[in-house]
Amino acid sequence: MARESIEIKRAFFDSNTDSVARAAELLIASIKAGGKVLIFGNGGSAADAQHIAAELVNRLNYDRPPIAAIALTTDTSILTSLGNDSTFDDLFERQLRALGRQGDVALAISTSGNSPNVLRAVDAARELGIATVAFAGRDGGKLARVANISLVVNAQSTQRIQETHITIGHILCELVEDALFGESIKGINGHDA
Repeated sequence: MARESIEIKRAFFDSNTDSVARAAELLIASIKAGGKVLIFGNGGSAADAQHIAAELVNRLNYDRPPIAAIALTTDTSILTSLGNDSTFDDLFERQLRALGRQGDVALAISTSGNSPNVLRAVDAARELGIATVAFAGRDGGKLARVANISLVVNAQSTQRIQETHITIGHILCELVEDALFGESIKGINGHDA
């Protein structure tokens, strides 16, 4: 299992380095212009959304100012009211319409690439002028075809896809942190960006 996980990550990065770099550039440009990152997914992908948002808002490698990021998976009152009063498919779309603005970036996570609530949020993002980065698996599903940048882990196993997704998330956070604050913190706490 560990060898399989390593091989899937290696295969992904061997063929997707340029796409990861483009995603990082998109995030950096948005944040520099005052935008924020809106992150969402279901189940393990919801946990990944929260994990990535925490790395951006708090810190990854060194102390620095916070980066604006929101996981749309965390407000239980919003999630349960939408689930109860409307439909589960509206969970992320409604929040994206309420919180997102042109110039933001939506990071949509779906191991299958076919989660209806994720797809609806991406459609709303496109309407609002919010750029989208998809983390998907298998063949990418519908999500890979509608996102601005698609990072597709070509594997069938949900857990191997998720393991690669969080690695991609960590790398994106590190690239963003270094691009925005690397020079300004150089020497402050012993980290050479």
